[in-house]
Amino acid sequence: MTTVRVPQEERTRAMRARLLDATVDCLVEHGFSGTSTTLVSERAGVSRGGQLHHFPTKNDLVVAAVEHVTALRGAELEAALSKVPAGPRRTRQVLRVLADHATSPAFTAALELWVAARTDEQLLAAVAPLEQRVGRDTHRLTVQALGADESRPGARELVQATLDLVRGLGLATTITDDSRRRARILDRWAVILDAALTDPSRKGRASR
Repeated sequence: MTTVRVPQEERTRAMRARLLDATVDCLVEHGFSGTSTTLVSERAGVSRGGQLHHFPTKNDLVVAAVEHVTALRGAELEAALSKVPAGPRRTRQVLRVLADHATSPAFTAALELWVAARTDEQLLAAVAPLEQRVGRDTHRLTVQALGADESRPGARELVQATLDLVRGLGLATTITDDSRRRARILDRWAVILDAALTDPSRKGRASR
């Protein structure tokens, strides 16, 4: 029987992926304070030495994990938004996708980091640039999905208000199931966005 040897680089990649996935799971289930490198290594099925080799500190591990899952979720968000069909309910569907994104495990894990980083300078130094990059990417995708013309006064602020809104609704969901109220709010916000972001010249042409 021939034994197939997995290349070291591939084994290393797989080990890191297990550690990162396990870290996100622990952040969601146990919070930042309840997540330890020992718990993560046990959950990932990786030796303590192997974990320390790749991520010497807890901060290294959790920041890498959130960056990992955020990248995956960013790709998923882009793919989901690209599939929203055109039509009269497109804005509402875009808001639904954004709200789903803000109630995902990735959001919960990131939230744990935000709270912990408030009083941890080293963690804040690592988390802040990541969140800024994520914010820029999400804003860009939202502008494209809504067809917003940011050269028009107030359009950029409306897009940012949309993202602040869905994040706030996502935060509320971590405490209780708020899906019904969230749906009503998003329904109303979609009407406001459609009225505010639609080019007045198009309205005029449509009424003729």
